[in-house]
Amino acid sequence: MRSILITGAAGFIGHSLVMRLMSELHDATIVGVDNLNDYYDVRLKEYRLELLDKSAERYDDNRWIFRRGDIADAQFVSDIFEEYRFDTVVNLAAQAGVRYSITHPEAYIQSNIVGFYNILEACRHSYDNGNSGVEHLVYASSSSVYGNNAKVPYSTDDKVDNPISLYAATKKSNELMAHAYAKLYNIPSTGLRFFTVYGPAGRPDMAYFGFTDKLRQGNKIEIFNYGNCQRDFTYIDDIVEGVYRVMSKAPARRTGADGLPEPPYAVYNIGNSQPENLLTFVDTLQQELIRAGVLSADYDFEAHTELVPMQAGDVATTYADTSALERDFGFKPCTPLREGLRRFAEWYKEFYF
Repeated sequence: MRSILITGAAGFIGHSLVMRLMSELHDATIVGVDNLNDYYDVRLKEYRLELLDKSAERYDDNRWIFRRGDIADAQFVSDIFEEYRFDTVVNLAAQAGVRYSITHPEAYIQSNIVGFYNILEACRHSYDNGNSGVEHLVYASSSSVYGNNAKVPYSTDDKVDNPISLYAATKKSNELMAHAYAKLYNIPSTGLRFFTVYGPAGRPDMAYFGFTDKLRQGNKIEIFNYGNCQRDFTYIDDIVEGVYRVMSKAPARRTGADGLPEPPYAVYNIGNSQPENLLTFVDTLQQELIRAGVLSADYDFEAHTELVPMQAGDVATTYADTSALERDFGFKPCTPLREGLRRFAEWYKEFYF
């Protein structure tokens, strides 16, 4: 029996990944961890956990185990590693959001820096006393690390030394920390830079979800940079497919010319590679919300939109170069924006009405 840890298991990506793992891996114990904080409506996180429990019941086994806890709690992390002896660790737990990092920086240091350090230390000590230890650490990075990179599409070969938000700085720090542990302790690790993930049961702080809430309530939505932003929107199923494939292939351990380990370390972009203009995005969203019955057919969309300047910490464009992902894993995200927004709108109608 393999043992897999998924942190942030009640989160958007985390619960979607666990659902996939339960359907695909029938010889693995899947342990999920989440602190269920109130950064956004906890009811949505509880709903995701209910979906996971129902899925586990359907498969009629005990392969799914959930533990409520915070990865910033070193003792909690140490204890759970000791109990389950993980082969694979996928760290998705993090304080998300660019704008929130401007007003609540301490949350990002605790979760994204201290928490990730605790995960790295637990992976390091998984090899103690001759144990086989963690075979692969996969962790979430972000397209935010590219900052205001003028070169597009964004490549993992580009330098990312100029973050424009604390959130981005913590994600870049994760990559640096993982590289150091890969070099010092020969821990195979792979970082994944996600590009604007969206879909059903997503995060309410993301634009598509927040726009929907405001439009439904009859409030105005603000379109930043006067609508001249472009985003590489990536559907959740494509993200999960990418993570699933990456999990199965850890960077190889090799010995360098100096007789010391070369760091078994890699970073990949996971994005749709088709940036969409923000005005096109919101127009498509409102069409699909009308189609799903979330908004009325005669909804006055223009009266509920306002073009405003760029906000602090934001960037004009995100655009993923996924050639490395295609080369190493034979996969390229491809879900069209309209299809993804249609699935979200249908889910929203079912969940909130």
